[in-house]
Amino acid sequence: MSSWKTIIVRSNGMLALSLALGMLIFEPAPVAAQSISVESTSTLAATMPVSEAGAPITLQQAIQITLEKNPLRKAAVADQKAASAGVKRARSMMLPQVAFSETATRGNDPVYVFGTKLRQQRFTVADFALNELNTPAPVSNFSSRFAGEWSLFDSFASWRNLSRTRFMQQASTEQLERTDQELVLRAVQAYYGVLLAEKDLEVAEQSSATAQSLLQDAKNRYESGLVVESDFLSAQVNAASRQQELIRAQNGVSLAQAELGTVLGMTTETAYKPVEALTETSLQTPPLSELESTALNTRPDLKRIRAEEAAQEQSVSMAKSSFGPKLNAYGSWETDSQNPFSNAANNWVGGIELKLDLFNGGAKRANLLQQQAMHEHVTAGKQAYENQVRLEVRRAYYNFQSSSQQVGVARAATAQAKESLRISQDRYDSGLATMTDLLQIQQAMTQAQTNYWNAVYQSRTSYATLQLASGTLNSQSLVTP
Repeated sequence: MSSWKTIIVRSNGMLALSLALGMLIFEPAPVAAQSISVESTSTLAATMPVSEAGAPITLQQAIQITLEKNPLRKAAVADQKAASAGVKRARSMMLPQVAFSETATRGNDPVYVFGTKLRQQRFTVADFALNELNTPAPVSNFSSRFAGEWSLFDSFASWRNLSRTRFMQQASTEQLERTDQELVLRAVQAYYGVLLAEKDLEVAEQSSATAQSLLQDAKNRYESGLVVESDFLSAQVNAASRQQELIRAQNGVSLAQAELGTVLGMTTETAYKPVEALTETSLQTPPLSELESTALNTRPDLKRIRAEEAAQEQSVSMAKSSFGPKLNAYGSWETDSQNPFSNAANNWVGGIELKLDLFNGGAKRANLLQQQAMHEHVTAGKQAYENQVRLEVRRAYYNFQSSSQQVGVARAATAQAKESLRISQDRYDSGLATMTDLLQIQQAMTQAQTNYWNAVYQSRTSYATLQLASGTLNSQSLVTP
């Protein structure tokens, strides 16, 4: 009778083990994680915070929200507005400048009294008396004045300053476009990052469920005297390890959702559920030489540096203009009266000034040398950046090619791991393999699945990175199936 019980126990254990390993091989829907040990009352994973499913969102929607809400783009837009205001300010300096002032004064300074009475047009012969000239009585004056000036010619410094600000405006526009491209890449990475985290969670749940079944089978075998205690202990250690992986995977999903919300410009409490699947896709790229040429011609950040170089050229020209003559026109009209309520006298004055600085201690020469050195710095930086762009394109191109090839390798490795797991299961059922052998195969299977999904993720994101490196990434780029 005891032998029949042993056969029944062993048969039940084999059945449980076969079902568990079959779940891992054929990848069913995720199942709830079991406890670490058979007798434990609860799982640690059940107590870990897992984000809610969240609002469904497509990749295009994620990109649109990012370009609308992300604070980095708002900062770039503010920089563009500041540059546009700089152009308006430079243009305004080429127009006449008119100001109005209202002044109230009182005093007995002889010169002040003499001039004030003249401006108020109430000077009399009695005011020529010596006592009136030397010790005059205090006089009040209320003056309303319009004054204006206009730079007629400044050796073209104003025109060159206007050109400089326009180049800086162009640079800010290019920087805004580059910021948009970088945000699109971050949205792609964060979006697929959530999908990858969910796949990792599925793998961890399947692995944990299989580990629990192995533990149950090992326990039954140990209690029946069919295996040594070390097999049971190995199964317990394996179940604990798989449970830790499950906990990390649950945290990974929560963190990936928080990262997506941050990229979108939302709070980290806002959860989104990507509706697209993380699947293989065939993505084609132009030849490397064409990508490099495209990058050098279209990358916004490279255009920004070229615009900054042109702006610095104008700064050098402005420094040279400071050596030339300046011709200014000026004029004013004012009224003067003893009190605000009396009739006021008025007068006007106008003139033209030609100014040429003969000596200023070498300040203009030093400024010119400084601007020329800054231009050399920007030019050298542009050349270095062009070389960096070529390197970035090559790096992104090779990474994409490598990621695409790794998908096929990982897919084959997963199929091989499934077959190896099936063979190992048969050998274990026949008593030809140990628990340690079976646990190693299970770990290899889990790792193969993880590597596969990571390769698919890398192929998607590396394609977007290649588009960014070539300067063609935008919200309509081919980053979705």
